[in-house]
Amino acid sequence: MPLVQHPEYPEAALLRLEESVPCRETQVSTLLSIFGERQHFSFPALFIYGHTSSGKTFVMQTLLKTLELPHVFVNCIECFTSRLLLEEVLRQLQHLSPTEDLPPPPPPSCDTFNDFIRLFKQTVTPKLQDQTVYVVLDNAEQLRDMEANILPGFLRLQELTERNVTVVLLSEIVWELLRPNTGCCEPLPLYFPDYSIGHLQKILSHDHPPEYSFDFYAAYVNILLGVFYPVCRDLKELRHLAALNFSKYCEPVVQGAANERDTRRLWKNIESHLKKAMQTVYLREISSSQWERLQQADGEPGQLKGLSAHAHVELPYYSKFLLIAAYLASYNPARTDKRFFVKHHGKIRKINFQKKHEKITSLVTLQLLTLVGHDDQLNGPRYKCNVSLDFIRAISRTVNFDIIKYLYDFL
Repeated sequence: MPLVQHPEYPEAALLRLEESVPCRETQVSTLLSIFGERQHFSFPALFIYGHTSSGKTFVMQTLLKTLELPHVFVNCIECFTSRLLLEEVLRQLQHLSPTEDLPPPPPPSCDTFNDFIRLFKQTVTPKLQDQTVYVVLDNAEQLRDMEANILPGFLRLQELTERNVTVVLLSEIVWELLRPNTGCCEPLPLYFPDYSIGHLQKILSHDHPPEYSFDFYAAYVNILLGVFYPVCRDLKELRHLAALNFSKYCEPVVQGAANERDTRRLWKNIESHLKKAMQTVYLREISSSQWERLQQADGEPGQLKGLSAHAHVELPYYSKFLLIAAYLASYNPARTDKRFFVKHHGKIRKINFQKKHEKITSLVTLQLLTLVGHDDQLNGPRYKCNVSLDFIRAISRTVNFDIIKYLYDFL
């Protein structure tokens, strides 16, 4: 018997749903309780939030498709203006109720939210009125950049259209940061927590190749999570890393030097390989095939030659200068600052200014910087640059900065 149960839907469909979204049975059960039966009016608006890669989008898509519920699914990043958003909702809505023996209708034109309400009523045919239609807006935080009436209008869509429709907002931020200043109908919030290490182990283990046993791949996943879990909780990234490094893990088995149960020898073979892979977490400067070729090249242990020798890294322009400055501050003695950066080395007048508290969290997330201090009332957070010389030289070349001239070790 499936853990997810509901009298409205067949047990076989619920079982498929449970198998498709492991470790999210509680959230699925909650959603089904809110949705009720097909013909019931559901809650007007839901707000589903949680960190990235916590399964919000995947669970919602899988649930609606598996149970064959009429729905519209729109990514607000792709539909970045109100007109694109409203027209995309109407276009998908037309495909839910195609007209027999007639050519497909032309794409709708919608300039205002009032037009959207009128066209929405016309598009929802009697066939759709007998069941709830779900309008899902992914990356809903983007609605803050649209006209002020868009978000409140969607939250009241059931009331304004007098149709059986539920709007579902998916976001990585909390509702307090999205709530309009003008006031609106409050959605029903539902939180998706991060996957625990046990959840990640269970999910990743299901990706095992058919030519290897489940236990063998599960042991590999345990090793992988032991290395990467402290710095990466993103399921998509971990899944990419698992697929990328598995061939190296089973290399001794393929060569006949070990069997699937020789965990110690398998770990010893892949340990240095995973340490190199630590430098590629969240970065996509090299493809999987390039990564494999790099592992065959001679190199200094712990150094990723390919990434360091790359012509550029996909960072914003000013972030590159910020990383260069952090590298210089990390490896140059503080007493050499005047020598490198002051035109006249004599006594200079101090200028008082208010230092803004800036976040450089993206560079920390990419592990290019490491937090080494704590924020308090007197001092801001302290960071240390975490990249190699070859890496920072590659970054410097992309902005025409000769970093060697500013490094004390090369005087």
